[in-house]
Amino acid sequence: MLFTYNSAENRPVNTCFLNEIPQVGIINWPAFSKQEFKDAIAKCSLSSALGPDHISWKYLKTLFSNDLCLKKIVNVADTCINLEYWPSHFKATNTVIIPKPNKESYSTPNSSAPLSYSTLLASSLRKLLAIDSNSTW
Repeated sequence: MLFTYNSAENRPVNTCFLNEIPQVGIINWPAFSKQEFKDAIAKCSLSSALGPDHISWKYLKTLFSNDLCLKKIVNVADTCINLEYWPSHFKATNTVIIPKPNKESYSTPNSSAPLSYSTLLASSLRKLLAIDSNSTW
């Protein structure tokens, strides 16, 4: 099967319609709570593969059970939101190619499945953001 697409490269694009969209005021992001962090990782499997930071969910859950550690982690999350900055360490991922059964070559389509995983702290923050983005304030 051949896929084609229409490229807009080197074509003029009129963005004037964007000026017609009403501006919405800035909404302050509410600070995270310690309970939100605990809830975000409560259902995470203790047998998951380690990420680039080599931290397991079991270890992270142990850290979250310590009030001082959890307070520091919540502070990191709040700071990331307030500064609008996601540290490069949180963006690091490992990808492992897993061959599918009865497939002979990685070069044929659908012969393998990529598995990508990131640092657990970043994963827990993404889980927290996903929960918060579904809630109403």
